[in-house]
Amino acid sequence: MKKLLVAITLLIVAGCSNAQPPIPPVIAPYKMLKLDNTWTTPADLKKDKPVMLIYFAPDCSHCQKLIYDMKPVMKSFKDIQVVMITFTDIRMVKTFNEDFGLSAYKNFTLGTEGYTYTAQKYYQMKTTPYIAIYAKDGHLVQAFEKVPKIPELVAAVKKA
Repeated sequence: MKKLLVAITLLIVAGCSNAQPPIPPVIAPYKMLKLDNTWTTPADLKKDKPVMLIYFAPDCSHCQKLIYDMKPVMKSFKDIQVVMITFTDIRMVKTFNEDFGLSAYKNFTLGTEGYTYTAQKYYQMKTTPYIAIYAKDGHLVQAFEKVPKIPELVAAVKKA
């Protein structure tokens, strides 16, 4: 009887668990077509420099608002490599880049992984934007599955 009660309790606890899948500790093994029609991978990132990966969709209102809200504090992101990756057509990425003037920020790299969904599957994302911040040594500092408040994002970047 005691064993049965323990088993039932374990089943209830397991069934009520809202456990999220673990966030991978290293950056996704993406292959991204950049705006200049060349390819890039994590191997092309500068060593000893932190990285902020933003997985976005150009037509996502939350993604657009994120960039809009980041603009006034862009100086806070000047020392981090920002990789903005999506699954959509490169033409949409180019339009997004133009709409937000992101070419003015040399530390921003935008592109598409196309329909491989490598990064999307790697992070097991359900929504965009998804943000993962990595320190200089490549370890994960913090990930945001939902749009963070800009002060939270700036604080996470400072930790990197």
